[in-house]
Amino acid sequence: MFTRRFALGAVIAAAFASAAFAHSYTLGPLKIGHPWARATVAANGGAFLSVDNTGATPDRLLRASTEVATSVQLHVHIKDGDIMRMREVDSVDLPAGKKIVFAPGGYHIMLLGLKKKLVEGERFALTLEFEKAGKITVDIAVDKPGAGAVEHRH
Repeated sequence: MFTRRFALGAVIAAAFASAAFAHSYTLGPLKIGHPWARATVAANGGAFLSVDNTGATPDRLLRASTEVATSVQLHVHIKDGDIMRMREVDSVDLPAGKKIVFAPGGYHIMLLGLKKKLVEGERFALTLEFEKAGKITVDIAVDKPGAGAVEHRH
């Protein structure tokens, strides 16, 4: 009996933990889904999210900023021969009616010169600036080191 109660309690706790990380934001026609980052041990990190442009006109992510890093850049991974390389981009196009996913191995937001380690379970503010929709500040939920995009599709 105790084992069943303990197992049920663990399932309920896991469900609440997942719900705590699930969060989204709306800025005009833009739906920003589940902003997250991996816990870090190094001086740099990455932030990930999705942007669904539900509007009839395209928009563009121009920049991002945060107090937890000295510099923030928009990046993409590209294949250069047999090697994947990270490259900074000036902006990210958000076509009308399309969803762009910022995830490990694709578009992502680089956090350079972290002022402190990103710790699992904590959150920090990140401001996104779009060409047409304007600015919005979102909470980035810090997940475990090595977390992948598959775990963040809720």
